[in-house]
Amino acid sequence: MAKKTEAGKRKWYFKALKKVMKIRYKKPEFIYLDGENIKEGSIILSNHEGTDAPMAFEIYHNSKFRMWGAHEMNSGLIELYKYQTKVYYHEKKHWNIHLARVFCLVASPLTNLFYSGLNLISTYKDNRFVKTVKESYNTLKNGENIIIYPEDSTNGYLAELEGFHAGFALLCEYCSRKGLDVPIYVTYFKKKENIYIIDKPVMYSELSARENSKEKIAKALCDRCNELGKMSFDSLSKDTECENEPVDAEEQVSVEG
Repeated sequence: MAKKTEAGKRKWYFKALKKVMKIRYKKPEFIYLDGENIKEGSIILSNHEGTDAPMAFEIYHNSKFRMWGAHEMNSGLIELYKYQTKVYYHEKKHWNIHLARVFCLVASPLTNLFYSGLNLISTYKDNRFVKTVKESYNTLKNGENIIIYPEDSTNGYLAELEGFHAGFALLCEYCSRKGLDVPIYVTYFKKKENIYIIDKPVMYSELSARENSKEKIAKALCDRCNELGKMSFDSLSKDTECENEPVDAEEQVSVEG
């Protein structure tokens, strides 16, 4: 199993910073529906749940990965402050704009330090997205995973997702044209139960054979993500020796009607 200390080439101070973050973010239980850990060179799609899902995965999952993130989070303190104030706290989390501005005077410098160590892959809404795709392809080709949080959060981070943006499908298609068939894992973080459900992988070639457009692919995987969010687990295997020993959930899972 890959060592987390090498994941995504995190910066030297990042390990100490994550120990502090454990005070806020408690260790989740990772539930693997196929009983196996995530394969190298995969794309992982997840709901967001504010900062909780990204931080749960970053702090506690011991695979090699990099995350997609809005380029504003990777563009220095001033751009990050603007993004956190207006977009993240005001538009997505529905904070009062004045409260968000005051809060981010303290939060943004700390967040900037965190993001600078995280080694994000920046995403864009214009033709610079080509850079995102090429960097992501090279990352996958080198055996690292890519984590993407594609949910449409126009109305905030909801328990039942309203849709997926289809940028990840463009990446998959690019990889396919380069001869790389990528495994895709749909995942769902249940904040209240503090469990991270990881679905069985689906190969992009299989998915694209069933769905004839990137929009249909996005919808199918968003629907599956919502299905994962409705699953319940009667018992969880707790292993204090290994942080991420896969839990075979085949006999534990029941889908709520």
